Amino acid sequence: MRLIEVTDKLEVLGVLAGAFLVVTALGTLVGTPWAYNNDPLVSALQLVGVVAMIAIGVGLAWLVYEPRS
Repeated sequence: MRLIEVTDKLEVLGVLAGAFLVVTALGTLVGTPWAYNNDPLVSALQLVGVVAMIAIGVGLAWLVYEPRS
C-alpha cells in the first residue's frame, strides 16, 4: 500500500509550479516593493501584479490537481 499514488507526473509538476508562484508572490509582498518608489500608481500596479500572480498560481494548481477517492 502506497501513501501517495501518482498516475500523472505532470500533475505534480503543475501543483508545484502553482505553489512556487504563490510563495514567490508572498515573498514579494513581504519585501514591500512599494517602499522604494514615490509613485502611488507604480505601487498599485505592483500590488495588482502580486494579486494576479497569486491568482494564477492557485488557478494552475487547482486546474491540474485531480483528487483521488
